[in-house]
Amino acid sequence: MAERQTARQRSRASLEGGLEPSIFETRLGTTTRRRRDDLHVCPSCNSELVYPTDWAPASNRYWQVALRCPECEWNGGGSYSQEVVDRFDEALERGTESVLEDLNTLVRANMEDQIDRFVYALSADHILPEDF
Repeated sequence: MAERQTARQRSRASLEGGLEPSIFETRLGTTTRRRRDDLHVCPSCNSELVYPTDWAPASNRYWQVALRCPECEWNGGGSYSQEVVDRFDEALERGTESVLEDLNTLVRANMEDQIDRFVYALSADHILPEDF
């Protein structure tokens, strides 16, 4: 029990000023090498946040893909081979996993904060039977 409180206290101390922004730094660049034809990289600003606005099969093992960059508002696209589209799909999967990890971190931090506030309110008699 003491170990759990110590971990909670450490977590609480790290959250007092909010979550450290460095925990949300992009993790994509460290795991993959960028290629010239990577669709998730903006040709205008080099952002790695390009996403598809539409895609559909074009011809034999090619896809017609419309792209958008949320940072510089670049729009583009074209016809791309199955291999290029598969790599793009993998980059989108990694991005989705990264966003979900960040969401879980935020949800956990918020829940811990709410629990700490509730425990404090209970111990300070700020919550009465009439509140329920």
